[in-house]
Amino acid sequence: MLVLIVKLRVQPGTEEECKGYMRIMEKETRKEPGCLMYVAHQSSDDPALLAIYEQYKDEAALQAHSSSPYFKEYVQNRMNKHVVSRERTLCAPIS
Repeated sequence: MLVLIVKLRVQPGTEEECKGYMRIMEKETRKEPGCLMYVAHQSSDDPALLAIYEQYKDEAALQAHSSSPYFKEYVQNRMNKHVVSRERTLCAPIS
């Protein structure tokens, strides 16, 4: 299992639009056979700080997600226009 935690800071005033994209991504990603969990969050203290907690069966499942048409449409083509900074942390279980 792999866990991916993505923190995004978006331009002020674009939070609602970006949350809409994240809702679509949640709906579509949860249908992927290798997705174990996908949950979008917004900071309680800073509305421009968004985060996504993702769990995938393996690296192949994560790659399939990143190659999906909805990822390209909603993340790369739409949401990225509003992202000021991004922090991506890939984790594996401690064994």
